[in-house]
Amino acid sequence: MKTIFVDHSICLSCHTCELACAVAHCPSQTLYGAIAEEFPPRARIHVEPVGARGFPLQCRHCDDPQCVKACVSKALYIDTASSTVQHESARCIGCTMCVLACPFGAVEEQAAGDNQCAVSKCDLCLTLTEEPACATACPTGAISYKESELYSKEKRRAYLVELTAGMAE
Repeated sequence: MKTIFVDHSICLSCHTCELACAVAHCPSQTLYGAIAEEFPPRARIHVEPVGARGFPLQCRHCDDPQCVKACVSKALYIDTASSTVQHESARCIGCTMCVLACPFGAVEEQAAGDNQCAVSKCDLCLTLTEEPACATACPTGAISYKESELYSKEKRRAYLVELTAGMAE
């Protein structure tokens, strides 16, 4: 299964991922159209400051999601086809128990009338695009969407290249 990985060491904290996410989830799906919409689009990813750096954070689509367990209306559910945590806004009653249950703060309350649902969370752009908008838009590649085995292999290789760089001298 593909998932989002973040290399915080190359994140510029430019917030391009937030903008791309907001635009991807607005009705017009264009920046110009988003500016003119009645309800301003909201990002489902947030670049949080950590010291002098930033860290993009969004739903981790947990194997044992506490938000799904806390959702009394079953608006949050695990999509069996993609193994991701999804949100069905029509079922949401706005109790925000999922907001309290998420250990990452990745589920957040939305203003009333904003897309007609009470909470918002990353959906990996499954219904919108082939790749999440945040990963596609990231100018440095700090956000990537790939299989975990491939990510692990790339990290091992990068570590070994760095480790052996001093030995070649």
